Amino acid sequence: MTPVSVQLPRISPAQKYRLRWKRRRLLWQSWRSRHQLTCLQNRTSDIQRGGILAFTALRNELDRLPWFFRHYRALGIDHFLIVDNGSDDGSTEFLSQQSDVSLWYTQVSYRAARFGLDWLTSLQIRYGHGHWCLTVDADELLIYAHHDTRVLQDLTRWLEEQGRAGFGALMLDLYPKGPLGSQTHDPESDPTETLNWFDAGPYRAQRQTPMGNLWVQGGARERVFFANTRQRSPTLNKIPLVKWSRRYAYVNSTHSALPRRLNALYDGPNGDTPSGVLLHTKFLPEITTKSRIEKQRRQHFHDPDQFQTYYDGIIAQPDMWTDQSEAYTGWLKLQQLGLMNAGGWSDQKG
Repeated sequence: MTPVSVQLPRISPAQKYRLRWKRRRLLWQSWRSRHQLTCLQNRTSDIQRGGILAFTALRNELDRLPWFFRHYRALGIDHFLIVDNGSDDGSTEFLSQQSDVSLWYTQVSYRAARFGLDWLTSLQIRYGHGHWCLTVDADELLIYAHHDTRVLQDLTRWLEEQGRAGFGALMLDLYPKGPLGSQTHDPESDPTETLNWFDAGPYRAQRQTPMGNLWVQGGARERVFFANTRQRSPTLNKIPLVKWSRRYAYVNSTHSALPRRLNALYDGPNGDTPSGVLLHTKFLPEITTKSRIEKQRRQHFHDPDQFQTYYDGIIAQPDMWTDQSEAYTGWLKLQQLGLMNAGGWSDQKG
């Protein structure tokens, strides 16, 4: 099967030149940020050639970590490189006890470090070169066609055979039925048992210039919290899985990357490129308490003042469910709805 190729918008030589310098500047800035990190546990000597690595920056995610590791270990992640940004809920101690984790700690501003990207990029430069690297938040669970029977090593082998350097995904907000924060959740259990609803659409996508990155918006958070300010609603496209090179750099979370050809790896919902879904478990019961804290910390947006009403909306404990909400039943339904695309991967033997 011939790989689908996304055509990026043409740009001028001057724009190409500026993007090259932007990438170099981001890489230098990230490399310098390594001095902000204190290594608490370095097991990177365990990383084997061909190992698939996961990179995560987090703070106070103890309620999510047991399932996060269960999910990604089942998918075949070989080693986790994690930056703990000042946790005080026991996350640091939990992470220190994991034999497949290398752990760094910092209390430097998450926002000032490009929302953790500088720290993670410094680790990717040092440890990720030549490896397939998954960059995710603690509240994101990557799934793809046949993920329940076929591991990431199978997927990445197929991607390499197709000449693909990465794999894009839609970040899909999952939510409960009933007021936010009124549910219960066992950290050892699957979050989708609590958050078992999602919006099938609408989603809209457009290409941005000059980087050629996709911009996908819509879905549940826009419907509930940004109905009157749709242009500020969350960006939902990500390229979380990449065969890494020390010359690569994420620009805005994993929404966009340089060199710009990496942005051609994903063409959004109902697109033709192979893609998965990042199940977004933001709305677990702790969300109202966390929102009060993060509203005061002001670490999660470029202009925090514009998003105070977003936090207020969550704290008000709305019921996000409607009679148009779809029940989450697994990857096959998401593929049928066009939210992920197996592509030729579905034709491969398991």
